[in-house]
Amino acid sequence: MIPGTKNNMERNNINPQDLTMASDANQECFPSNDDLPTVLLHRLPSFNSPLKEILQPHFHLLDPADSPEPASSFLSSHAKSVRALICLYNTPLGAETLRLLPSLEFIVATSAGVDHIDLEECRGRGIIMTNASKAFAEDAADYAVALLIDVCRRISTADRYVRAGLWQVNRDYPLGFKLGRKRVGIVGLGRIGFEVGKRLEAFGCSIAYNSRQKKPSVPFSYHANVVDLAEDNDALILCCPLTEQTHHIINREVLEALGKEGVIINVGRGALIDEKLLVKFLSRGDIAGAGLDVFENEPDVPREVFELDNVVLSPHRAIFTPESLEALNELVFTNLKAFFSNKPLQSVFKIEGKDYPVM
Repeated sequence: MIPGTKNNMERNNINPQDLTMASDANQECFPSNDDLPTVLLHRLPSFNSPLKEILQPHFHLLDPADSPEPASSFLSSHAKSVRALICLYNTPLGAETLRLLPSLEFIVATSAGVDHIDLEECRGRGIIMTNASKAFAEDAADYAVALLIDVCRRISTADRYVRAGLWQVNRDYPLGFKLGRKRVGIVGLGRIGFEVGKRLEAFGCSIAYNSRQKKPSVPFSYHANVVDLAEDNDALILCCPLTEQTHHIINREVLEALGKEGVIINVGRGALIDEKLLVKFLSRGDIAGAGLDVFENEPDVPREVFELDNVVLSPHRAIFTPESLEALNELVFTNLKAFFSNKPLQSVFKIEGKDYPVM
């Protein structure tokens, strides 16, 4: 059994026997290390992960970061054998690197967003890709809703107020506003966005969404563009991936449509929002507040927002819990095993123009 996966397997209805017997099954199919399926671990030298230890009994792992050779030389020497690659976290994976791997067919991204990977090169070569949205969806959704509650009810501001001793001086603390029955628009109704919607329904909120296309069998109302979504809702929650099409999707027109009582929450990518413009709107009170887990140039955060009580800040942690990291380990293992067995993949990232089998 993969270490630390029991609880997640029970939650996700994964058959423990499949993973418990994985080592034996692989030993039967791949009797020696030379015959194990080759997988390249693409990472920055500063990035470490328990995945390496977990996967080594089942796959022949190549890690250029551990080699004294220059990365380009290492990749060239193993080019023909690499059909699958794990892209660890947000390690950049550009066309130049991809072109050193002519046999590459499959990329496993261990992040929900894939804006650090050259999608155009992948699309042109028909490379299949999975991301980690299945592992991270529930925790990211919890965090998005928590940020929305915090902004609405001014929880973080209240905490600072009490710690500073201001409650003893002035008991007339400003009121927040109710979340229940608010209209919430979700930008990007993938796994994370859908989980956000489910949670907010429990608060009695009405849910609408914008996505590349209308989703079949979804109970939420669809808006074809983000401006209309902002105009018709009290809050926007950003859950979509960052692409050329979604870069600065939250612009002046959207912020003006959201209005002075509107709130924006971002658990997607920082560059979904025109950050400089957002700071101006927040500083002037042209929107009511924001909860931001991601920023355009991380870890740099605009200093102007540090003084604003209508903003809640977070260091890109929405997706991370011990449970989500365990689920990620399972997902990577399961998808690699499925790929080399010609079975359907989980959490497939659909590069525009490509559809792949997905569970």
